[in-house]
Amino acid sequence: MNEKSFVREVATLADCDERRAETLIFAVFQELRDRLTPNEAAKVAAQLPISLKMLWMSFDRPDRQVRRIHEPQFLGDVARMTGLGSEGEAKQAVVAVFSALQDALGSSTGTTGLAGHLMGQLPTDLKQLWLATGGEF
Repeated sequence: MNEKSFVREVATLADCDERRAETLIFAVFQELRDRLTPNEAAKVAAQLPISLKMLWMSFDRPDRQVRRIHEPQFLGDVARMTGLGSEGEAKQAVVAVFSALQDALGSSTGTTGLAGHLMGQLPTDLKQLWLATGGEF
């Protein structure tokens, strides 16, 4: 998957234009990356096209600690970073980016390969969000 198709997929799923989709991608990438171990985050980055890899790795530090947050704070942080007005809008944005990321990682279900390893590092509530990509949100 290239950057353009990734951004288009997020824009379609989040019901927004591509410029807004890029903002959503950046915010979700930052929050998700910080929720993973640096090693797992580096594995995800290695699978992304260069421009998405740059978004994923922005502001990362090799000595960072894993941010052990759960869904309410994750959604709140995404909403704050993007100016979304409600938890529902934040959830729609997160699920849109999660879905595109799963496709980029070669797992339509989000449970196989690297996507499955990523999911394994998430707490139960974020796993449910990760798996909600095919359903209602």
